[in-house]
Amino acid sequence: MIDIATLQQELTARVAASQMPAEVLKAPEFRQLYAEIPKLAPEERGAFGQQVNQLKQAVEAAVEARKAELERVELPPIDVTAPFDVNTAKPGMLPSEKGSVHPLTREMEVISDIFNRMGFVTEESREIDDQYHMFETLNFPKGHPARDDYDTFMTVETDTDGDPLIAPAHTSTMQNRTLVKYRDNLAKGEAIAAIVPDRVFRNEDLDARHEHTFYQVEGIYVAKGVHAGMLVATLQKFLEEYYGRQLEVRVNPYYFPFTEPSFEFALSCPFCDKKGCSVCSHAGWIELLGCGMIHPNVLKAADIDPTEYTGFAFGCGIDRLVMMKHNIEDVRHFESGKLDFLRQF
Repeated sequence: MIDIATLQQELTARVAASQMPAEVLKAPEFRQLYAEIPKLAPEERGAFGQQVNQLKQAVEAAVEARKAELERVELPPIDVTAPFDVNTAKPGMLPSEKGSVHPLTREMEVISDIFNRMGFVTEESREIDDQYHMFETLNFPKGHPARDDYDTFMTVETDTDGDPLIAPAHTSTMQNRTLVKYRDNLAKGEAIAAIVPDRVFRNEDLDARHEHTFYQVEGIYVAKGVHAGMLVATLQKFLEEYYGRQLEVRVNPYYFPFTEPSFEFALSCPFCDKKGCSVCSHAGWIELLGCGMIHPNVLKAADIDPTEYTGFAFGCGIDRLVMMKHNIEDVRHFESGKLDFLRQF
């Protein structure tokens, strides 16, 4: 039978020498002691069980004392920006690895660079916003059924109207702010041209093509005489620059409350030249984004006269652009933190 007095000395000594003293409470000796109880005569079990409990209480007290002792120890500060010195590394330590830019961050820089060279400025979005900019400035009046298509997450905080603040479901929440910010350009004969690449949120059922957190690039262009042909040409030029090859594009009628007319924008599959492959579901075409001419009510909300100025807007999922560019099969890889995936970039 295990000598409890001797075991108590051994366990408390382990605690005193440990940097993680609570781990000693998981020692296999405790299980062995409890396993001995059923083997004893009935009249011996009570006294033995009491000794085991006293042992555990003594070890628990030693653990708490050791925790308090460790908290009092002042460790030297660590300079996390300092280079790793192989000469002073302890045995068993590996040289620190340099980090890399996340593929979505890198591709957003590429996208911004292309549009910047086309004359667009880049604006940032918000991760918490009000429903006025999410819906009402975009021609979604309260109670409009189209709001249901933008199911997102709400906070307990409310805006000045008493409506819950929300996580933006699209970067279009910045459209009104951007139009107002650059409105004076129009009076000077200059266009309003801006993109907003940033994070958005949706209440989605997660699968290989859907995530609750993803990235979107919103684009707007407003000036005199802007028409749908300019929208198609702009997007085609951007996509050809991004994928590094000539592409065919087409638009199909669609519905968005904030554009009129509205389109779904498709491009010829850059992987199979319209022959059909798994990326385009063997259709030869990929429906990539929504776009259209900015609705007059959206321009009015920014105090821009829609009888004098017109413009176009588009919104595209950055994750999907990157997945197509690098043939990535699952959107969830981007948020997984898997190093074997991230190291490929």
